[in-house]
Amino acid sequence: MPITDVSLEDGASITHPDLVDLAGCRIGAGARVGPFVQIRPGSRVGVRCKVSSHSVLGPAVELGEGVFVGHGVVIGDTETESRETGGSETVACRPTRIGPGASLGSRSTVLPGLVIGRGAMIGAGAVVTGDVPDFALVVGVPGRVVGDARDRRGLEPHDPAGRLDEVAAG
Repeated sequence: MPITDVSLEDGASITHPDLVDLAGCRIGAGARVGPFVQIRPGSRVGVRCKVSSHSVLGPAVELGEGVFVGHGVVIGDTETESRETGGSETVACRPTRIGPGASLGSRSTVLPGLVIGRGAMIGAGAVVTGDVPDFALVVGVPGRVVGDARDRRGLEPHDPAGRLDEVAAG
C-alpha cells in the first residue's frame, strides 16, 4: 500500500509502513499509526495521537492532540461508490474535527463534517450523527450522550496529553 506526500513530524511512527495507505496528510510528533490504516488527503493527525489498526480517516479529518482512535474506526469518510461508472466520487463537506484528548472506541463511526469535543468518549460501535460536546460520553446507534466522561467515581478525566485545559485555552 502506498505512502505518498505525507509529512511525518519528529517521533511519529508507522508500525508497518508496507501495510498502510497514507496520502496527502500530516502525522504529528509522537503520533502512532497502526497497520491497515487509511488516511486520506487533507487530514491531520495531532501530536501524540494513536490511530489503531483497520481505521479510516476520510478527507479533511483533524485529530487534536492526544486523540485515541480504536481499531476499525471510520471518521468522516465521504467517498462513495458511483453506480454509473463503478468508480468513486468525493463529496465536499466541512472538516471533521476530533477535539484534544477524545477517545473513539473500536468500530465506532463518525459521520463527515462533525465536531467531537475535547475529552469526549465515543463507545465501541457507536455511530455519531451529530456534534458532540466536550467531555460527553456517547454510545449507541445512533449515538446519544449518556453521561459525562469526567464522572468516573472520582477519577481524573481522560487526558492522555496531560494538558487539555492548556490546549483549549490557546
